Amino acid sequence: MILSGKEIKNKIGKEIKIEPFQASRLNPNSYNLRLHNELLVYKNNTLDMKTPNETERLTIPSDGLLLQQNKLYLGRTVEYTETHNYVPMLEGRSSIGRLGLFIHVTAGFGDVGFAGFWTLEIFCVQPIRIYPNVEVCQIYYHTIEGDFEEYTSGKYQNNSDIQPSLLYKDF
Repeated sequence: MILSGKEIKNKIGKEIKIEPFQASRLNPNSYNLRLHNELLVYKNNTLDMKTPNETERLTIPSDGLLLQQNKLYLGRTVEYTETHNYVPMLEGRSSIGRLGLFIHVTAGFGDVGFAGFWTLEIFCVQPIRIYPNVEVCQIYYHTIEGDFEEYTSGKYQNNSDIQPSLLYKDF
């Protein structure tokens, strides 16, 4: 089951944290999250799963930044989220997708207990100008059945910035 917007609001400050929270960004069954003003791009065209890959930081100015097609950009949400007893999920907003901008290529699934900022895997099919603080994605929450252990440690827990792939730590 997916929580309704009203139920998300009821859980704020208890099992769900969204900071900062604005009621105006609440939807019937989700909450809109905004794009932070920084991005990371990988410096090399060829990446290696077994090693840390160097990144370069870009700032999105208030008058926008033109993204190039077929290039991966890593961003993050302005909002910090923390979820207990529910499974957080992230989807791009349909208005953003209709411009050919994908906000998460593969990683829209969170773990119960996740705390931090969401790293966004941004990819566009044609050049597009983006802006900081725009509502680019929405978070929604699934109930979970059965006994579970919350995600408390790991490569991405309690992050404070954009997280490039840390897959190399698994080798």
